Amino acid sequence: MPTFDVVSEIDEQEVRNAVDQAAREVAQRFDFKNTNSSIELGDGAIAMASLSEDRLAALRQVLEEKLVKRKVSLKVLDYGVVEPASGGTVRQTATLQAGINADKARELHKFIKGLGLKGIQSSTQGDQLRVSGKKRDHLQEVIAKLKEEDFGLPLQFNNFRD
Repeated sequence: MPTFDVVSEIDEQEVRNAVDQAAREVAQRFDFKNTNSSIELGDGAIAMASLSEDRLAALRQVLEEKLVKRKVSLKVLDYGVVEPASGGTVRQTATLQAGINADKARELHKFIKGLGLKGIQSSTQGDQLRVSGKKRDHLQEVIAKLKEEDFGLPLQFNNFRD
């Protein structure tokens, strides 16, 4: 019985490289001089700080540009609220979303069932989904429909077996 897995993974090395590049660009750019702007990668989150909210927005834009160049989906970022910090500065954290949580898994199951394809089953296995079916064509149709829909997180399809 053919199967494939639906996962949501982040390439940690590419994220680290993008944050490093963004930090270097912020240190070099004239419009970030004397704004105390910084960007750091923590454990599962990216911390950004700057003098004002508009500089923070520019910092966010630099980060997003670097992530896109490194082919990391912007859907992995979940921005927190902008918080005031000491010295009149502002800060914001962007958590990195990896894996498919229980709510998203239910949403994916419902979507797959709603396609109405015969012989297609899906099951949750940890932070991934396993989809199985009788016909390879039906599985390929499920992959195409999942790619068209926006679930708020980047989906990858791997481990396709006949």
